[in-house]
Amino acid sequence: MTTRQHRSHTPRAAAAARSGGRRHLGRAILAVTTAAGLGIAGTGAARAAGTGTATAAPTCAVSHLSASFGKQLAGGMNHQGVVVKLTNTGARTCLLRGYPGLGLENAAHRTLRSTTHWGDTWYAKSPAKSTLTLRKGGSAEAVIAWTHANTGTPDAVRAAYLQVTPPAASSHKTLAFPQWVDQGDLQVTALAYRIDVED
Repeated sequence: MTTRQHRSHTPRAAAAARSGGRRHLGRAILAVTTAAGLGIAGTGAARAAGTGTATAAPTCAVSHLSASFGKQLAGGMNHQGVVVKLTNTGARTCLLRGYPGLGLENAAHRTLRSTTHWGDTWYAKSPAKSTLTLRKGGSAEAVIAWTHANTGTPDAVRAAYLQVTPPAASSHKTLAFPQWVDQGDLQVTALAYRIDVED
């Protein structure tokens, strides 16, 4: 009887044991999985916090730029031009993109009437607008052009200085510019590291 009783209860006991085992095993697996998930999440957060995102260089501030003239350009049909350069004098890398703004001043630094046209000039085709990265001491250039057929007439503007406003800036640099400019019209290319000119 004992043997039969033992045999008759074995399936139930085994089933109960298996069921209890599954519950314990399920809890154990869940605990391990949860711990592993937390570990992965923590690692991912740590990596994100550790690496971060690269900070983009700022737009070049006017106070960290110098302006100067490069090659003087001459040609027929009363055309004249010059290469203007903007150089990063700051300690940090900065960015420039687009066209410089231009303006004319008289000898007393009063603003004169002028119009600036962005695009191709008599001397060079305008490069496409692109973001230029200027490290300390790096520079970008643009080509300026105008005509002076009406020198000394009311149709011409007699300038003493040229205002050069870097892209995205609200103030400018001033360069000596003793020129007659027909109707105050100036053409200028987009900025580039280097522009090939024809003169």
